[in-house]
Amino acid sequence: MKPKRETAKAKKAKYEKAEITIGAEIREVRRARGLMLKDLSKLSGRSVAHLSKIERGSTRLSVDLLADISSALKVDPKWFFPSRTGHGLLERTHVVRRQARRPLNGLYSRSFAELGFADELLSSTLAGSFYLCLSRFPPGVRDDSPGRELYAFEGEQHGLVLTGQVELRLGEEIIELKAGDSFSFLSEIPHRLQNIGQEEATVVWGMAPVRISW
Repeated sequence: MKPKRETAKAKKAKYEKAEITIGAEIREVRRARGLMLKDLSKLSGRSVAHLSKIERGSTRLSVDLLADISSALKVDPKWFFPSRTGHGLLERTHVVRRQARRPLNGLYSRSFAELGFADELLSSTLAGSFYLCLSRFPPGVRDDSPGRELYAFEGEQHGLVLTGQVELRLGEEIIELKAGDSFSFLSEIPHRLQNIGQEEATVVWGMAPVRISW
């Protein structure tokens, strides 16, 4: 017996489930800011129930409402509308072209000068349980400047050095890495990465769970 062919309606429903929702990313940014729904409600002037529906993607989001929510989260509303090209819905949803990467530093609570690196989102969304980003470390930035302590938090990290030379500090150990070297560790280990070369260093990171609260 031949399997039944998928109907056009079923295909449409499957594609719709794959589509990125702005609401899911609003939820992740809110969590990264350490805000509860009730906090966002006070800041945006919108009800908790309405905001909950928006985050679940069960109601439409107007331009004015997005502006209010973005202002409360201190994010440019345009960030939620990445430029995506492609012939099909799945390509536009899941593929990120080089020129369309979204910067992450604007979501962080610390400036580039404090952090010493610039991040670009490689994943198509922050709404999942894991994400990839590209970090750029300019030369001459050391981690002994004020406000640049070791980090430690829940989760795990994986990375690959693409270019340059970096120094990975894990606890009391200092490890030098070159292009092509990779690493992985539990984020609970106090850690820090810095450029020790004369040129820009680039590193691809994988992190779980999603965390953008630097």
